[in-house]
Amino acid sequence: MNRSQDSQPNVSALSEQLKLTRAAYYLASEMSDFKAGFLARISHELRSPLNSLIGLHQLIISDLCESPEEEREFVEQAHASALKLVGLIDEILNVSRIEYGTNRLDIQPLELAEILSQVYDLTHLQAANRNHRLTIETPAPEIYVLADPRWLRQVLLNLVDTPLKYMEPINVRVSVHLSPASEYVNIWVEDERPAEALTEPIDLLKTISEDKDPLSINKDFTLSPGLSLMMSQTILELMKGRLEVLAVPSAEEGEKFTKIQCSIPLCKKEIFDAEV
Repeated sequence: MNRSQDSQPNVSALSEQLKLTRAAYYLASEMSDFKAGFLARISHELRSPLNSLIGLHQLIISDLCESPEEEREFVEQAHASALKLVGLIDEILNVSRIEYGTNRLDIQPLELAEILSQVYDLTHLQAANRNHRLTIETPAPEIYVLADPRWLRQVLLNLVDTPLKYMEPINVRVSVHLSPASEYVNIWVEDERPAEALTEPIDLLKTISEDKDPLSINKDFTLSPGLSLMMSQTILELMKGRLEVLAVPSAEEGEKFTKIQCSIPLCKKEIFDAEV
């Protein structure tokens, strides 16, 4: 038998292991960098609506509006920016209160199919409006997980919503993977992009719209992908789950997807029967 043929399976296995190791290192590195600069990241997240609010008020105070109508428009934009700022602060505080025990999670058996159905209802129109293809596979109805319904739905919304914010049409796929021996249900969120769009690996710490114009208002302004991922990871850990990046785009290897795995504790039948 040809020795090169014997070594082929080993080479393939090593190559696959190298990819997984690199993905794990990538996530650990991203999270380490994120935690090290957490205050700086929070400041950056809040600066955009705050700068817009200050800039618009400066125009009004300096009588630089060309008409009463334009002044009213600036006031309305400033009000919208203030509401976004408050919303961001509230979102950060809500996670912090749960992490430090001020607010308690309502852990209960949840039908995963129902949660994913709600996520689809909240995201499919956004996907269609941006010409993205969103596929959320329906898991078996007997699969139940132990989690807080509100926060599990929010985590999955964050993971699905982030790739939908890209302007180029992409495919986003959500699937459920269950191993009989596992105590977790694994939810994969994958987004696929054309090879020519993969000029560099996805930067989870980069704000989607950096400060282009301090007076501009992004009506879809939300947390950056990095902060959203960090908060999702924190919530999942509090629910005894975990968040992992299994694959990241690589222009060198021609990969076309980011694969994030959300693992939730599986609700065992005896626990479910006791709750019912």
